[in-house]
Amino acid sequence: MPIRLVIVDDHAVVRQGLRMYLGMDDDFEIIGEGSNGEQAIQLVEELQPDVVLMDLLMPAMDGVTAIGIIKKKHPEIEIIALTSVLEDNAVVGAIRAGAIGYLLKDTDMPELVTAIKAAAEGQVQLSPKAAARLMREIRAPESPEKLTEREVDVLRLLAQGKANKEIAYMLGIGAKTVKSHVSSILAKLGVASRTQAALYAASIGLVELGGE
Repeated sequence: MPIRLVIVDDHAVVRQGLRMYLGMDDDFEIIGEGSNGEQAIQLVEELQPDVVLMDLLMPAMDGVTAIGIIKKKHPEIEIIALTSVLEDNAVVGAIRAGAIGYLLKDTDMPELVTAIKAAAEGQVQLSPKAAARLMREIRAPESPEKLTEREVDVLRLLAQGKANKEIAYMLGIGAKTVKSHVSSILAKLGVASRTQAALYAASIGLVELGGE
């Protein structure tokens, strides 16, 4: 089954370029386009995509606001912030709202393709510059509920960028069990996304972000 994509950007030429390039990959099906956050929310409700590529600076409703609304109602839909800005408040805002990834528009297309496919599998995707800013700005929960030993194992692998299927294989458990553990981890840490959980793991020294 192809990955169902929605592209949201207020510049038609950007949407056209993404549609033309990504449309050449049989692993993708572009099912909708929007030019602002309000349209993004409507498209998600109507089309139920797997992944949304979301610009941040748009009229009517910005991308960060739209990400937060979508993730609260549809936590299973992954969102990648694809933007030209690397301001701290934009990076932090997008990830806190629930985006699984943060990429700049100067990202090479093959790298973007890889990031979308990884996001569809629930893998954390951050540009190195965004990761550095996030580590500086996002604070770990002050007193998170204690994780079980198995949840710590899952969190460590999640933070290394492993997909649910990989985590399940490595730990010898079912994929549904992994999803259950991830949900529990997010609830205990009080965070909205796997990306925030990965940043927490890095902040306490459980992993080096993007490393083993």
